[in-house]
Amino acid sequence: MHPMVNVAVRAARSAGNIIVRNIDRLDRLHVEAKGENDFVSEVDRMAEDEIHAILRQAYPDHSIVGEERGGEEKADYVWLVDPLDGTLNYLRGFPQYAVSIALKYRGALEAGVIYDPIRQELWTARRGGGCTFEGRRMRMQARPGLDNALLGTGFPLRLREYHDAYLGMFGDVFRRAGDIRRAGSAALDLAYVACGRLDGFWEVGLKPWDMAAGALMIREAGGIVGDFAGGDRYLDTGNIVAGSPKLFADLVRTIAPHRVEGIRA
Repeated sequence: MHPMVNVAVRAARSAGNIIVRNIDRLDRLHVEAKGENDFVSEVDRMAEDEIHAILRQAYPDHSIVGEERGGEEKADYVWLVDPLDGTLNYLRGFPQYAVSIALKYRGALEAGVIYDPIRQELWTARRGGGCTFEGRRMRMQARPGLDNALLGTGFPLRLREYHDAYLGMFGDVFRRAGDIRRAGSAALDLAYVACGRLDGFWEVGLKPWDMAAGALMIREAGGIVGDFAGGDRYLDTGNIVAGSPKLFADLVRTIAPHRVEGIRA
């Protein structure tokens, strides 16, 4: 395994240990509301601090940008960290959340790690080096389109201005897809696409740290990741579509009528 991936794996597992150790004290955690339907707990911050410490010790000249501690992209190497993707699930005892760590080099995604601390499942990816799930190389199964596909999505609950457009997308996809899942952790959803548990995924208004690691995994497993116009600006727009090539194209076509001003391409 590449040294930088090794360090990210160590950081993700260490953060995962913090997350699991605190499950029995959920009723005593200090929790703050960052915004509507958006929460942060002391566990998020402890996990992110642990990741920062491990990354900083290994690569003191790299930049780190995290969901809770922020940061700036001032170096060629930039780590994107989500210490607990699915905080609300965690706080309610719903076992669907993950640690997500990605590395960019001069703007290009270079490496990614996603770790599910409950199931102790690990996904890794390196640009040009493929995607692995529990040490096994992943290759996405080709799908001809949305028909009979199992898709993942996320609801834009914090983005009320997008509700009508998203519901239009959901309705058109729902009429075609085999089934749809909304579990509450975009990082895990994208990892599931990479390993074949889901056939595709789309969501409005994500942050780079939510999707960077998973996006690289899907690309390295033979899939396509793009924005709502089918381009490659998903990290900038926050709007993501993912799947095998034909399914990706079908999903982009299906949601296209509902792209409105404000939902950027």
